[in-house]
Amino acid sequence: MCHSCDQDPEVQTEIRIAGIRGIQGVVRKTVNDELRATIWEPQHMDKIVPSLLFNMQKIEDIDSRTGPQSSPTGGVKEENPSVLAENCFRELLGRATYGNMNNAVRPVFAHLDHHKLWDPNEFAVSCFKIIMYSIQAQYSHHVIQEILGHLDVRKRDSPRVRAGIIQVLLEAVAIAAKGSIGPTVLEVFNTLLKHLRISVDLELGDRRSSAGSATLSTSSKESDERIVQNAIIQTIGFFGSNLPDYQRSEIMMFIMSKVPVLGTTSQILDPSHLGDLGTRRIQIMLLRSLLMVTSGYKATTISNALPAPFLDPLLSPSLMEDSELRQLVLEILHNLIDRHDNRAKLRGIRIIPDVSDLKIKRDKISRQDVSFMKKHGQQLYRHIYLGCKEEDNVQKNFELLFTSLALTTIELANEEVVIDLIRLAIALQDIAIINEDNLPMFNRCGVMALVAAYLNFLSQMIAVPAFCQHVSKVIETRSVEASYFLPETIFKDKCDLPKSLEKDETDLFFLTNKIAESLGGSGYSVERLSVPYVPQVTDEDRLSRRKSIVDTVSLQVDILPGNNTEDKVDNTEEITFEALKKAIDNNGLEEQEKEKRRLVIEKFQKAPFEEIAAQCETKANLLHDRLAQILELTIRPPPSPSGTMTITAGHAHYHSVPVYEMKFPDLCVY
Repeated sequence: MCHSCDQDPEVQTEIRIAGIRGIQGVVRKTVNDELRATIWEPQHMDKIVPSLLFNMQKIEDIDSRTGPQSSPTGGVKEENPSVLAENCFRELLGRATYGNMNNAVRPVFAHLDHHKLWDPNEFAVSCFKIIMYSIQAQYSHHVIQEILGHLDVRKRDSPRVRAGIIQVLLEAVAIAAKGSIGPTVLEVFNTLLKHLRISVDLELGDRRSSAGSATLSTSSKESDERIVQNAIIQTIGFFGSNLPDYQRSEIMMFIMSKVPVLGTTSQILDPSHLGDLGTRRIQIMLLRSLLMVTSGYKATTISNALPAPFLDPLLSPSLMEDSELRQLVLEILHNLIDRHDNRAKLRGIRIIPDVSDLKIKRDKISRQDVSFMKKHGQQLYRHIYLGCKEEDNVQKNFELLFTSLALTTIELANEEVVIDLIRLAIALQDIAIINEDNLPMFNRCGVMALVAAYLNFLSQMIAVPAFCQHVSKVIETRSVEASYFLPETIFKDKCDLPKSLEKDETDLFFLTNKIAESLGGSGYSVERLSVPYVPQVTDEDRLSRRKSIVDTVSLQVDILPGNNTEDKVDNTEEITFEALKKAIDNNGLEEQEKEKRRLVIEKFQKAPFEEIAAQCETKANLLHDRLAQILELTIRPPPSPSGTMTITAGHAHYHSVPVYEMKFPDLCVY
C-alpha cells in the first residue's frame, strides 16, 4: 500500500496514507506486545524502512525534514504521506535499542544505493539527520560505524558517490560530536585516512594512465577526487575540533604518525609505493587535516601542545623540500603556540610603527615553557633558519616566518630566549649578505626585510630605548637609500631589485656590537651575542643529502682516501708568487693559529651548552661512521654454521657455511 501507484492522485495518496498508518500501528504495538522481538528482524525491517523512505522521498520542502523532530499540527500536514512517513520513521528509530539498531539502519543504505541517491545526496543527508536526532544519544556510534562500513564497501565507486557518503558522515559526526561517541574516535580517523590514501592513489593512477593524452574526462576525474579529498579533510577537521583537548592531542599524534617523513615508517602509508608525487600529495593532505584539528587548540603548557614525538616529525627536513609543505608546518605551529589569539594581529609582514596599538595579550612565561625552550628551542630556531634559505620561498613563506618569530617572542621568550632570537636574526641577515647558498636577489632582500620587521617588533616588545633607537635608525636609512630591504617595498608586485649587495654599507645593517651595547646597559647578558648562531645538526641532515649545515661545523678530515676528491679539487688554490710569499711568512701563520685558538676558546666560553653539545655530537657521529666503515672493510668474522651477518649498502645479509666446508685450525681438529 505504501508503494501504491494508482492513476488517480487522490486515491494514490489515500492508499499510501493507509499503508503508513498501518506501519505506524505495528510500530506502536511493539511496545507491550510479543511483536516487539520479531519486528526488528532483518526480513521485516527490509520492508518497513524502504516503504517509509519511498514516501519521504516525495516531500517537496526539504527543510521540513532536517533538524530535531517537528510536531506538525493541522489536518493538511497529517494528510501528507511524506510528513506522516517521516513521523513514523522517527518513532521507529526512537524505539530502537542496542541490539536492533543496526537492523533499522542498514535498509537505509540499501535504499540509497538502489535509487542512486548518494549523488546528489540531499535526501541522504536529510535521512541521516533524522536518524541521528531520533535515536538515543548513546547509540550514535552505531550509526557512525555503519556509515564507515558502507564507505569501505563502496570504496571503488565513483568519486562523487564516495564524496556523498563522506558528507553524510560529516553531518552525523557533527551531531554525535556534541556527546560521547565512544570507541569510534580512532576508527573514524583511521578509516578516513585510509580513504584519503585510496583517493590519492586513484588520482595519481588516472594521471599516469593519461600521460601524453590529456582528456577532459581524466581532468574531471582528478577534480572529482579532489572533491573527495576535501570532504575527508573537512570531516577530519570538524570532528577533531569538537573533541576535548586530551583526545585532540591523541588525534594529532595519530595523524602525524601517518605522514610519510624521512626516517620514519607509517602503518598504512609507505612512501616507496607512492612515488615522489604521491608522497607529496599525501603529506599535503594530512598536514591540511592536522591544521584543521589544531585550529582552536589551547594547551596550558607548550610541552603539552608540542611533545617531542610530535615535534620531531613535524620539523623533519623532508617536510621542508616544498614551499607549500613549509607553509602548512608553520601554520600548524602557529595554531599550537598562539594561546592568546594574537596571530590575527600579526597577519602580514610589515614595519609596525607602534606595537602597543596591537594590544598584544601575553602572560608571564611559566617554568614549564622555559624548560621547553631549553630542550627544544634550538629545533625551532633551526627550522626558521633553514626555512629562510630555501630558494622557492614566496611572500607567504616570509609572512609566516615573521609570525613564527613574533609568536615565539610573545609566548615563550624570557631574557635568554630574547638573546637567542637576536642571534638568529643576525644570522639570517648574514645569509643575505654573504650569500653562500647563491640565493636569488628577491630571496636575499626578502630575508633582509624579514629581519627588519622582526627586530622592529622585538625592540618594541622588550622596550629597551637604545635598542629601539638603533633599529629605527637602520630602518629610516633603508627607507631612503635601500627601500628594497623593507617589507612594504620588496613584496610589491613590481619592485626594482639591486644588482648586488655591498657588505661595506654598514648603515643599512643591524650591527651586533651596537645591539650588545644597547642591551648591556639594561641588564641583559650580552656575552653570547658575539658568538655567531650555528643551527643544531641532526642525523637527518646527513641522511637527506640536502644543503647540509654539517659542512660548516664538521671535521675537515678525510680518513678514507678518495671519498672527497671533489672537495679537494674545489679547495685547490692557484700557485702564484703571492701565495708562495705567504707560505714562507711564518709570522702570518702564527697569527692565524693564535686567532683560531682564540675563537675556539671564546666559543666554548660563551656559546650555549646546547650548541656545543650539538657540534661535539656531530663530530663524534661522523668519526663513528667512518670508523664503522673501516672496521667493515678490514674485520671479517670467521664463518659459522648458524650464519654470519654482513652489511652492504646499508642492508643486512646472512650467509651460512656448511660444517664440512669450514676450514678449522690444526690445533682444533681431533
